[in-house]
Amino acid sequence: MAHIVEKSIEEINEKIRKGKVVVVTAEEMIDIVEEYGPEEAARKVDVVTTGTFAPMCSSGAFLNVGHPKPKIKIEEAYLNGVPAYGGLAAVDLYIGATALPKDDPRNAVYPGQFRYGGGHVIEDLVAGRDVILRAYGYGTDCYPRRELETYINVKSINEAFLFNPRNCYQNYNCAVNTGKKMIYTYMGVLKPNLGNATYCSAGQLSPLLNDPYFKTIGVGTKIFLGGGIGYVVSHGTQHSTDVPRGKKGVVKKPAGTLAVTGDMKQMNTRYLRGVSILGYGVSLAVGIGIPIPVLNEEIAWHTSVKDEEIWTQIVDYSHDYPYGEARVLGEVNYAQLRSGEIEIGGKKVPTAPLSSYYMAREIANTLKDWILSGRFELAQPVATIPSEGCLCKSLSIRPVK
Repeated sequence: MAHIVEKSIEEINEKIRKGKVVVVTAEEMIDIVEEYGPEEAARKVDVVTTGTFAPMCSSGAFLNVGHPKPKIKIEEAYLNGVPAYGGLAAVDLYIGATALPKDDPRNAVYPGQFRYGGGHVIEDLVAGRDVILRAYGYGTDCYPRRELETYINVKSINEAFLFNPRNCYQNYNCAVNTGKKMIYTYMGVLKPNLGNATYCSAGQLSPLLNDPYFKTIGVGTKIFLGGGIGYVVSHGTQHSTDVPRGKKGVVKKPAGTLAVTGDMKQMNTRYLRGVSILGYGVSLAVGIGIPIPVLNEEIAWHTSVKDEEIWTQIVDYSHDYPYGEARVLGEVNYAQLRSGEIEIGGKKVPTAPLSSYYMAREIANTLKDWILSGRFELAQPVATIPSEGCLCKSLSIRPVK
């Protein structure tokens, strides 16, 4: 497609350095495109900022805690009682957001409270709090120590990198419960007989809904992550592009994802928080903001997407979701979801978000301020994110002989 307006990321960065850049949030871009059209909007606006803040279970952190004297090759490690993976080099660890202490009762006492886990450890580290490290090794000639117990914090250890394999989902299900009993899911508590509906997206502010074909977001894209600066390192796990699309190419069901990383020493707990989900487990609420350079009128048009143009599937979590059934109960848009009530089969059903639109707006505005002040320049992606041909496969179970 030929474009009348053509800009480059370097041209936009030069405007940032000179203090002449025009930046608006995705909310603000809606009115601009409606008033001026996509071509003139592309001339006027250089960057559109987006934001999202929600539980993102596929998150975690790489830590290098430093060598004690004598040295240790850590095989087993616990941070405030939460297991961390030690199958790396001697004092490198990875802690997952959903990890739980051994003594957590899980759902033995149903529904489980899940008061503390990996997401809370990450929050404690970002907050600068001391965390107890207990580590064990089998002893070698070069790493003779077998046990270690000490306090660590984010300032005392060498590195602390957030590394999240699947964040920033491009749309997600609207969850309901058609069963006869209350259920406890990662989409929250769902009341029986369509007693409520939950959803988890910032809609018109959500990053990947404003760049549905990954025209500007790629490997190396610089982002707001957890209150600091991060980067896109790959498409995320379960990345899928083989999904139905609606107006402006917006996907109608869970689709693209991103793998992201950033230095935890820059982050703050306003935008990175441990989450306890009743009856389900522990997670990490992650704040992400992605700048979209308005390189042409096509991108301007995509960044003007409105909640009423973004549709998602209503899925039954009492049976269809847990058993992998493809049935959907209907479609609903985010304007309807955000109104507080939707209609399913003639029944009015109250809605509630797991993501925070308030925080998504704050993130988009904070990133806007960073760019306008010259604190944040855009990064040219070094590789593209797949925008077609990706299908998220189910596991084919084969009997083990």
